[in-house]
Amino acid sequence: MPPILTPLALTLKVASLATLLAFLLGVALAFLLARKNFPLKEWLDAFFALPLVLPPTVLGYYLIVVVGRNGILGRMLHEHLGVSLMFTWQGAVLASALVSLPLIVKSARCAFEEVDVTYENAARDLGASEPLVFLKISFPLAWPGIFAGTMLAFARGMGEFGATLMVAGNLPGKTQTLSMAIYEAVQAGDDPRACILSLAASLVCMAVLVGSRRALGPER
Repeated sequence: MPPILTPLALTLKVASLATLLAFLLGVALAFLLARKNFPLKEWLDAFFALPLVLPPTVLGYYLIVVVGRNGILGRMLHEHLGVSLMFTWQGAVLASALVSLPLIVKSARCAFEEVDVTYENAARDLGASEPLVFLKISFPLAWPGIFAGTMLAFARGMGEFGATLMVAGNLPGKTQTLSMAIYEAVQAGDDPRACILSLAASLVCMAVLVGSRRALGPER
């Protein structure tokens, strides 16, 4: 592939898989935080919101501690499965997912909290199980907010740099995403390439945001 298309294709793959991972975990966490009361609930919420305020390099360091070759989880993965997430595109997916996760959790939690529990209770009174109540009542009614958060998470994943650089590195053709390719082009003084890559990233993110707004329906 041409040098410009290679990081774009990798970025789209990483952002898509990271968004899917963040979506699955984020919706579950959001529903838990919106519907259940338990000790240290707000501390749990604050913990998963940390990527919004922590420097990306701090998050990257934490990931190295956990999934690095000598990390808490990384050592077990390497010894038992022969898997290493360091300097791989899979590691980039993990880093991007964690950075994007708070956007889904916050949006989905607000959306679930706005769902009238009367509908959920009525479904339970009619004999619906909890999974059915979630799938048929809670999730569909909260979907606009969840979808908006998911699209923001995808756009955020497109631009992730710091944590991804620390975990996946900057290997052209393997882990070099758009943001890293732009940084490398600027450092090398290749302004035309940096400009084209920046425009490509901007256009994709704008298309995602505009498309998500249209998918939610006409503005009221």
